[in-house]
Amino acid sequence: MKILIVEDEPKLADALAKGLTHKGYTIDSIDDGKKALTRILLHKNDYDLIILDLMLPNMDGHEICRQVRENNITVPILILTARSETENKVNLLLSGADDYLVKPFSFEELSARVHALLRRPTEVIPTMLKINDIELNPVERTVKRDKTAIPLTLKEFNLLEYFMRHPNVVVNREDLLSHLWDFNYASFSNVVDVHVKNLRRKLDQGNRSSVLETIRGIGYRLRA
Repeated sequence: MKILIVEDEPKLADALAKGLTHKGYTIDSIDDGKKALTRILLHKNDYDLIILDLMLPNMDGHEICRQVRENNITVPILILTARSETENKVNLLLSGADDYLVKPFSFEELSARVHALLRRPTEVIPTMLKINDIELNPVERTVKRDKTAIPLTLKEFNLLEYFMRHPNVVVNREDLLSHLWDFNYASFSNVVDVHVKNLRRKLDQGNRSSVLETIRGIGYRLRA
């Protein structure tokens, strides 16, 4: 899961990014309203959630939210607002926000709101993912193959979850980079190939048949 944080307070933005990264999310962070809107419009399919501060340089959160919805972008938006602004909560929701959180707040509360919003997909997606003999539990962050637990790193887990939500689809490296890494990674990096290789090795331990295929020159496919 990939989250865009739009927040111009460096300490808060850094704390949120570190905390959510520790939870297993991929984070991008922007501190300018106009730049954030441009990023969202150009990369609308990259993000699973936007955490959006109201008071931003060059364009406020209300306007960003309104323009995002006018462009039919349905990604969930969690607004961060000062206590003095809570009387505008109706306007926040009418502008297209899915939820709001009043500053100051605990990270535990924000994490719970994020988790709740990410459980509201535009289509029904099962909580437990199962492809052939592989089972993945996104909530408990566990993976089993043929009922045997497979320990994965956070990035390997996120890769497998992405593949299992797109079975039999050829996924190119650029899609994986845009969904699972922040925008500081260069597209020519071999980081995707290294993580996929490690994931395949762990899935195939015990002479199991490989379900993760390399499509030469394009990317990868998880066979269902």
